[in-house]
Amino acid sequence: MSEQRTLAGEAWSRKKKVTRREQFLAQMDAVIPWNALTALIAPHNPTGGKRGRPPTPLARMLRIYFLQQWFNLSDPAAEDALYDSETIRRFVGVELDEDAFPDETTILKDRVSWPRHHLEWSSDHLPPA
Repeated sequence: MSEQRTLAGEAWSRKKKVTRREQFLAQMDAVIPWNALTALIAPHNPTGGKRGRPPTPLARMLRIYFLQQWFNLSDPAAEDALYDSETIRRFVGVELDEDAFPDETTILKDRVSWPRHHLEWSSDHLPPA
């Protein structure tokens, strides 16, 4: 994600109220071992071809997948949520003006490729604390 924020993102940063969704996502961001999960999935993640759009970063797609589970979002609803909610965009790590904004087809293709490799996560995959 770029370091430069949009005007809307800057205005959002200065707001006073922290919503329950923001609190929940901040807690989840703190307790989920994102690096360990990304490392577990990375060997099985499609890397994309030489043509077309570059693939969406795995860490970003993993966060979208978790959002879909937590908020019961279909692929189209997940795409809409990214457009509608600054809180969700910040959690995922995208800005509205970025070129690599994942659409519902991208979300679907990445999500369905993981179970094919029988990826099941358990605490056994976590590094020691």
